[in-house]
Amino acid sequence: MNRGAKPFISQQLISKPALFTFACCTHVNAYAPLALLYYMCYGIPMYVESVPNRNSPPAVLLRDCSRIHGRVVKRTLANLSDWPESQVLALRRILKGESLVSPADAFQIQRAAPHGHVAAVLGTLRRLGLGPLLSRSPGSQRDLVVAMIVARILEPSSKLATARGFHPDTATSSLAALLGLDQAIDESQLYDAMDWLLPRQQSIENALAKRHLTDGSLVLYDVSSTYFEGRRCPLAWFGHSRDERSGNPQIVFGLLTNAEGCPVAVEVFPGNTGDPKTVAPQVDKLRQRFRLKQVILVGDRGMLTSARIREDLEPQEGLLWISALKSIQIQQLVKGGQLQLSLFDQRDLAEMQHPSYPGERLIACRNPLLAEERSRKRKELLEATEKQLHKIVAATQRKKRPLRGRKEIGMAVGKILGRYKMGKHFKLTIEEDQFRVERKQDNIEREAALDGIYVVRTSVPAESLTSDKVVSNYKRLSDVERAFRSLKSVDLKIRPIHHHLEDRVRAHVFLCMLSFYVEWHMRQALAPILFDDPDPQAAEAARQSVVSPAQRSPQAKSKDALKRTEDGMPVHSFQTLLQDLATLTRNEVRVGEQTLHMLATPTPVQLRALQLLHLSATL
Repeated sequence: MNRGAKPFISQQLISKPALFTFACCTHVNAYAPLALLYYMCYGIPMYVESVPNRNSPPAVLLRDCSRIHGRVVKRTLANLSDWPESQVLALRRILKGESLVSPADAFQIQRAAPHGHVAAVLGTLRRLGLGPLLSRSPGSQRDLVVAMIVARILEPSSKLATARGFHPDTATSSLAALLGLDQAIDESQLYDAMDWLLPRQQSIENALAKRHLTDGSLVLYDVSSTYFEGRRCPLAWFGHSRDERSGNPQIVFGLLTNAEGCPVAVEVFPGNTGDPKTVAPQVDKLRQRFRLKQVILVGDRGMLTSARIREDLEPQEGLLWISALKSIQIQQLVKGGQLQLSLFDQRDLAEMQHPSYPGERLIACRNPLLAEERSRKRKELLEATEKQLHKIVAATQRKKRPLRGRKEIGMAVGKILGRYKMGKHFKLTIEEDQFRVERKQDNIEREAALDGIYVVRTSVPAESLTSDKVVSNYKRLSDVERAFRSLKSVDLKIRPIHHHLEDRVRAHVFLCMLSFYVEWHMRQALAPILFDDPDPQAAEAARQSVVSPAQRSPQAKSKDALKRTEDGMPVHSFQTLLQDLATLTRNEVRVGEQTLHMLATPTPVQLRALQLLHLSATL
């Protein structure tokens, strides 16, 4: 086409709507339809020019420029002054031959992984320096153990399910990516990591004890059990089930913590091991491995029995203890006149000594609310037991197919007594053709007189601990019981156990303890936004006495009532806070030909949680 020739298409075809449409198009390149159209019309490229106005905004003009007879001639094709700036910029890029794409094509989120809860747990683990305690040298085995510790807090599950959560194709969080576990992980690698961890248990526990225990400190010890799936493990035996799963074999494990309930060590025993038999290994651990010369061991009455105190504790120089008397021992004190119920007329605590317990201090306590609860429970159990026993009486007296035989009647009675544990309060008469039952009212009244009464015993001298402090320290065992609840059911779900090798079971329990170690520190830091009491000192001050029931601090009561913190944020449980944090995602984003990772914007609650943990969302 000659430059001086008339255009094949009239100039009027290049209207503002047409230009606007072309500027809004999302898939154009250097040969954009608008440029092609103008080239067809004039064969001259066009451009956008901004012309200043003296007292008005600059005029934005679409122009072309050509040389005619040696002169430069500009022509205005359209006035774009009323266009949005973004559209003007888009048209400028089109005329320069640049490519434009839609936001959906230019910016794509290829994957969004839950991340905030990972940042909180993994960040806390690193802040605690737990990784170097596992091994000073970084490596894949240490990373896998760290991953299993964190995963147990985030979503406790079997090792197979945990491995699937690490696999790039089935990852359920950003954990594997942050630890560099992007390659495929299977359960056999996790088992190998557990085998790598177990020989290091003693050195890790020694390091934890050095952090949290000192000479003269208080050490809490308690025992629990959990049921087992399968029967091939040498540790799996039938025993006293605390989970009401008497049909399953179980294991027994004992947990050592400091005075605040921070876990330090755990040990696994066969399922038929009695609680008292676990004491001696803990004493050796405290004295030999942890090298504590002076320590106060706190254990419950079923574990620190008189025999264990005499044989395992008293021979150890510098080892003091706090425990409690069993109910039959309390009854003997009352029967002998040494413990008079009138002691509690004016006060709920009284200290005494008794020749049967030389060198010990006995501190008798009475809790009225505990007495009321025990009375209520006994009444209900007696009524339930009596109702079931009367059914057996009726079965022996019915006309059709009556229940006969001492053995058959005895088996039926035994099931009921085993369920309600009230056999001591009934007089049972079993004959071949009849069965009679009546209450032992004297026994019931004698036991009821001691409702709410317990006696703490200790070898700690009075100049070291007052009576109130002794009772308070004994009550700290409730912290270990809370740890067991967290380990077994609420958070970490140590049960059911699916491993079959003895060392794998021990490694599994140790992994759960390390997870609780991290969780314990997180709970302490996050208490202001959890339902946990953030001010235990104020709660303790609110109690009328050390024997009275524990109280909540004013701040905790406010959170319970309003479900809001002092600054108006919603209050969480530990688990719901992790769920909230999980909505802070780590996104894999493709921008053009590049791929990068971007975090979602944290909510105020998520920011507050990370601030309390002294962490940021970026790890």
